[in-house]
Amino acid sequence: MFKKILIANRGEIACRVIRTARRMGIATVAVYSDADARALHVEMADEAVRIGAPPVAESYLDPERIIAAALTSGAEAIHPGYGFLSENPDFVDRVVSAGLTFIGPSATSIRAMGLKDAAKRLMEKAGVPVVPGYHGEAQEIVVLASKAREIGYPVLIKARAGGGGKGMRRVADPDEFAEALSAARREAKAAFGDDRVLVEKYVDKPRHIEVQVFGDNFGNAVHLYERDCSAQRRHQKVIEEAPAPGMTADMRAAMTQAAVTAAKAIAYSGAGTIEFIVDASQGLRPDRFWFMEMNTRLQVEHPVTEMVTGLDLVEWQLRVAAGERLPLTQEKISLNGHAFEARLYAEDAARGFLPATGTLYHLKFPQTGPELRVETGVRQGDAISPWYDPMIAKLVTHGADRASALSALRHALDNTEIAGSTVNTAFLAALAADPAFTAGDVDTGLIGRRQDDLTTVPPLSDGIVAAAALAASGLDNRPVSGDPWSALAGYAHFHSTPRRLALKFGEREISARVGVENGSIHVDLETADGGLRRVWPASGRPALWPGHVTMFQGAAAYTFALFDPLAKAGEAGGTGSLRAPMPGLVKLVRAAKGETVAKGQPLLILEAMKMEHTIVAPHDGVVAEIVSEGGQVGDGTVLVKFVEENAD
Repeated sequence: MFKKILIANRGEIACRVIRTARRMGIATVAVYSDADARALHVEMADEAVRIGAPPVAESYLDPERIIAAALTSGAEAIHPGYGFLSENPDFVDRVVSAGLTFIGPSATSIRAMGLKDAAKRLMEKAGVPVVPGYHGEAQEIVVLASKAREIGYPVLIKARAGGGGKGMRRVADPDEFAEALSAARREAKAAFGDDRVLVEKYVDKPRHIEVQVFGDNFGNAVHLYERDCSAQRRHQKVIEEAPAPGMTADMRAAMTQAAVTAAKAIAYSGAGTIEFIVDASQGLRPDRFWFMEMNTRLQVEHPVTEMVTGLDLVEWQLRVAAGERLPLTQEKISLNGHAFEARLYAEDAARGFLPATGTLYHLKFPQTGPELRVETGVRQGDAISPWYDPMIAKLVTHGADRASALSALRHALDNTEIAGSTVNTAFLAALAADPAFTAGDVDTGLIGRRQDDLTTVPPLSDGIVAAAALAASGLDNRPVSGDPWSALAGYAHFHSTPRRLALKFGEREISARVGVENGSIHVDLETADGGLRRVWPASGRPALWPGHVTMFQGAAAYTFALFDPLAKAGEAGGTGSLRAPMPGLVKLVRAAKGETVAKGQPLLILEAMKMEHTIVAPHDGVVAEIVSEGGQVGDGTVLVKFVEENAD
């Protein structure tokens, strides 16, 4: 077994690998960029090596720096985690050439499965069912459009490299094919450096079911059952579970056999996932699933498999890479209960899941135990930066059956508190409570169909406003002593004048007064006509952080800014400009200075975190100024200025 390994990754996966290595007595070396100098994975590792500036190309994606860090630290092997260099065969070759062990599959296996079109041809040859489509080399638009017509609309354009939904477009109308192809190619090029695509039949009620496989260097391969990853938004997984709801014995036997066949076809060694697309329009049938792609690495959702099998997949990776046989044979791998994983992201679900940034001034997870596991790479006070994936944590629950595991997930979400950045906790809770999801009637289009309902936060009540005012005053409960002022921070002991507070919720400005009357604390909200309305504070959990108070009620969070209503001069804004909703790169500009534009017209494309976001005109108008193509912009930067209607 290895004595020391280097982890070529960051965040929660680096922390995850460190925990298993520590349990096995293996020393760990972390790598970090300048943005991660004080990150949790750096603190947890036995050693840490700086590898460069925040951009991934200058740090986590630089093979030379990673390998140099391993050699200078005396590490014997490199664990890639997932993402970054985990599926880069050239990196694997360089690791091996440096005399180090790559904790993962061989470069040959990665190359065989790295390009979706070649992988599907290989799987067809091995007898694994493949979704109908065009996986050839020709990339001319006339060829691809012709193949799309042959396949029959709707079709799916997919980048042949990479994953995560990047470079993917559904096309229902032939007239939309050219524009969708152009967008898919741009996104694929930005994400993977390869703009080649394939075209496949779009399945109307698709489910995304994948099988965890493991191989060793002695020709052995096993499966660890399936995971259902159908709950997706923008082709990215949101909640995963194991086993798949509605799975039958015949379907499981056929699917797991196909997955093991696929792994053996490329002499696979290590952890891998065979992903299938399933037509669920008539339930789960053995003749209605097709190979989609293989992820030649550990998956983000691997903890749900660990929860239902009781196995440590990272330990298996380490043992196989060290030259050992698989720890168990197929008949000794059992399935126990049900598990869910929900991904907590810094993102604004109500604004199309836009990535968010911010400092985690308040971070509190529920107590872990047999029913709950929390995987995270951040602590309270850490910042979510625009440089990397905005995942905050994964909540993983387990129960004897699906209902109890789902109940544990809902409880965990209701008791998670995050303030300082916009997060998707309420969205996840709404999805976990959705009737169709609860019934296991899930397909990849569920979130898209229900997005408005799932992203609508319960309306702000006067009771929550009153509770926020009370908390901002320094008190969130009724006084426990006979003297109510003794519990109220900031009040003069013998002064009975109510404290006035100015709060802001979004664009709504709120004036409140907190006072004491007959030994009881009360909250009065000022009305539009200058009067007062007494309100009893609702139950909730407050979190005070610089300039703000956040009230948590279940999974919902309501954040109020504390401000001086007289200090508003020079406040930015107005209807004459359009600002960046997040930091990013201006990828494409579609309008020019002086151009007359209509409401809803695309003006530019902003690329953030390797996803494209189209910025459209909020109203009819004339462009006065617009940013230049290719420039980097910060959150709130003015992208477009419009000519004011009354301008001369």
